[in-house]
Amino acid sequence: MIYLDNNASTPVDPEVAEAVIFALRNNFGNPSSSHKAGRTAREAVETAREMVASLINASPHEIFFTSGGTESNNLAITGIASKNKRGHIITSIIEHPSVMNTCRHLEENGFEITYVPAGRDGRVSAEDVERAIRHDTILVTIMHANNETGVLQPLKEIGGITRQRNIPFHTDAAQSAGKIPVKADELNIDMLTIAAHKFYGPKGIGALYIRKGLTIKPVMSGAAHESGLRPGTENVPAIAGLGKACELSSRYTSLWASQTLSLTTMLYNGLRQRAGSITLNGHETLRLPNTVNISVRGVDAADLLERLGERVAASSGSACHAGSRKPSSILLSMGISEQDALSSIRLSTGKDNTEKEIMEAIDIISASIEALRRRSP
Repeated sequence: MIYLDNNASTPVDPEVAEAVIFALRNNFGNPSSSHKAGRTAREAVETAREMVASLINASPHEIFFTSGGTESNNLAITGIASKNKRGHIITSIIEHPSVMNTCRHLEENGFEITYVPAGRDGRVSAEDVERAIRHDTILVTIMHANNETGVLQPLKEIGGITRQRNIPFHTDAAQSAGKIPVKADELNIDMLTIAAHKFYGPKGIGALYIRKGLTIKPVMSGAAHESGLRPGTENVPAIAGLGKACELSSRYTSLWASQTLSLTTMLYNGLRQRAGSITLNGHETLRLPNTVNISVRGVDAADLLERLGERVAASSGSACHAGSRKPSSILLSMGISEQDALSSIRLSTGKDNTEKEIMEAIDIISASIEALRRRSP
């Protein structure tokens, strides 16, 4: 199988797997215990914390481990809401469900939410965010890179606006951290979500960056793990894997970005030449280097994925909506027609893909498109 669904999840890097296995075998102690086994486990956790902090140019004391992107998003948003008890939150209409549904839950419980739109290019306007700010705005949460289109949002500009008004600014960087340079301070970010399995780490582990000086309330009750913010005995092997993934990404982000951009460009151009009537959804250049979302005229995306079968792994819309024939709400919100949204597929390359694979994928996908078009009335 040619794997072109790296935005859903990436293969675990061999060095990451080794770090996880080493921790399973050697760091079995409880990190909260004072004996040698506990101290050894604690050292592994703190080493990983330093690696995560280094990836986004933060301090280790600003990194808190979670179970992944969804928990980090919930902790950031609900943590601010619980601290304020009431108020106004600004987000966008193109957010991941872990942000969107958290905001909707808060809306049902008395908070007011503004959902700013995205343009046809898939980008939120910093001016729209600024216009939405009110005297009682307690949080702005805008994702960095959209999971379906890969389009990058103007975080630095938005962060400059929120910083002037002393409003906490959170970003879901699950799709961008580890794939492109992401520096919290340069982007004016106060809270930032990281998910390990999006950049060659294990599933079920992530982190939340919280800028020094900003306080939020925990969403779970328990002991004083993670400085009292996230109770529960730390998942040391997974944390070690996240740390190694961050270390590798700190070293190779530029190389991986260059490689995936070259492969993604080859894939997109090849499909346009071979299959024709293909439209790119979202901004042409302000996007993740590994991601293209395309609408294939005259083809139902679900039928195309079924025909690709075990030969090419891709997705229709977000992986979180796999199996659904409903058009992507993200694409519809961008002004893309329902027909084009139903014909859209996301192709996302990774560091382990090769040019040979991409050429084979172009052949397979183009042949499948041609066959489906012949079958259509």
